[in-house]
Amino acid sequence: MPEVEPLEIMEIMRLLPHRYPFLLVDRVLDYTLGENIQALKNVTMNEPFFQGHFPLEPVMPGVLVIEGLAQAGVLLVFLSEKDHVDAGSLAYFTGIDKAKFRRKVVPGDQLIYDVSILKQKGSFIKLEAKALVDGKVVAQALLSAILVKNK
Repeated sequence: MPEVEPLEIMEIMRLLPHRYPFLLVDRVLDYTLGENIQALKNVTMNEPFFQGHFPLEPVMPGVLVIEGLAQAGVLLVFLSEKDHVDAGSLAYFTGIDKAKFRRKVVPGDQLIYDVSILKQKGSFIKLEAKALVDGKVVAQALLSAILVKNK
């Protein structure tokens, strides 16, 4: 299997419609088409959500960790299906199951998203997702999404 080059932010922005402050993937480290992806998010004190969550003890909202996992999973699907995905195609969440939050994510952490495709049938995708900091799981979930082609 050939090695893949890490995807930098400009390529990520070409594939995902998200933009600041909601783009939650900084780089794709590794992936195997149709199988799994590892991506990262550098968590800094400059994140806008830290102004209110919580000012005296900044903690990244768990729902945003899950969103970052979903964005990484969608990147994998778009990379794997690039011959079948139109520019401007979107993926919408259809489910979040068995979500667990194990540890806080704080400024200075580097989140590693580890996402695998469990099942893909047509435009429906089921993903197994884990977020790690320093090799320890901070969040995990089963995610479902549907691909919607650009009209």
